Amino acid sequence: MKHNLLEKLGVSIPQLGLGCMRLPTDGDTIDYAHAQKIVDYAMANGVNYFDTAYMYHTGESQYFLGKALSKYPRDSYFLTNKLPIWYCKEPADMEKIFQDQLQRCRTSYFDFYFMHSMNDEHWKMAKDLGLVDFMKQKKAEGSAKAIGFSFHGNLPLLEEMVEAADWDFVQLQLNYLDWDKQNAKAFYEVLEKKGIPCFVMEPVRGGYLATLTPTTQEVFKKAAPDRSMVSWAYQWLLSKPNVKVVLSGASSLEQFVENVSLFNTLPPLSEKESAVIDDALRELNAIPTVPCTGCRYCMDCPAGVDIPAVFAAYNYRASHHTTAQVRKKYEEIPAGARADACVSCRACCNKCPQSIDIPAELARVKEEIYAK
Repeated sequence: MKHNLLEKLGVSIPQLGLGCMRLPTDGDTIDYAHAQKIVDYAMANGVNYFDTAYMYHTGESQYFLGKALSKYPRDSYFLTNKLPIWYCKEPADMEKIFQDQLQRCRTSYFDFYFMHSMNDEHWKMAKDLGLVDFMKQKKAEGSAKAIGFSFHGNLPLLEEMVEAADWDFVQLQLNYLDWDKQNAKAFYEVLEKKGIPCFVMEPVRGGYLATLTPTTQEVFKKAAPDRSMVSWAYQWLLSKPNVKVVLSGASSLEQFVENVSLFNTLPPLSEKESAVIDDALRELNAIPTVPCTGCRYCMDCPAGVDIPAVFAAYNYRASHHTTAQVRKKYEEIPAGARADACVSCRACCNKCPQSIDIPAELARVKEEIYAK
């Protein structure tokens, strides 16, 4: 696996990292045996960067990684974690969470430590509680080797935040769809100008770019019949020189093996291949969808709506055009968990990393799915 040098830190990290938010599950819990096979395959193939957070798999992701990585020397892998400032009511809570994370992960330090999911609201909380100084303190102590943040805000906020500290990295949602649609290009250029390494989350938009509309797939298949949809998304990212690691949220060993193979073999993106992606985007953007990645940060809903499932059913039209198929998918959701159960309390809105107006989108889904 190719590694990229982070010159400021003097360390090299693999261009593919294992994101541990969507590990294989057995019911409501992580399937430890299956997930361990993914970790072992990653380590055996040079993918020694593991990304977790306080709430991934409702906290179980940290416990799993602590156990799964315990058989390997601590200096043989990179481990990340993230501080959710919205869980903190006072400055002392930051230390409590940090120590809890170390214990859960069975480690004395994190290689990369993040301020998690920064937007306007979370940045205000961070400033009020002194989170930036806390991050600097942890780096000075050596319990966080490098510090940065994952970002879900707007451009002015990013421009403000990159000046707030000497950050070692910033993690962005980056893919060929969001490059223009979510103005990710401008975010990437801010980091490039500042010389801050870009770490990438949601490279295939929560799986959306792996299951495209038939017309969009046809564009790619005409250019390269044997290639997967995922390969185009990864190749596009690897063409960006300031992208230092791309997270793969593999939910099966088979999926992860494919991703490792792709990262080991994909050539640089050619002008012709770039034009193919542009053609595919024109097809893709013609279909209205909700930009939900299925992260489930919005859950649980006080009214019982399964928000990610509703949006996934609506977005099913992206690969299955007929209204009947979309409606059938939607009606697989239990009646009390569908869009019509929404009471517009807006408890979900500030939790959404994509800044989706969830009640408005739920109302649109309800109307359009049953439109004649």
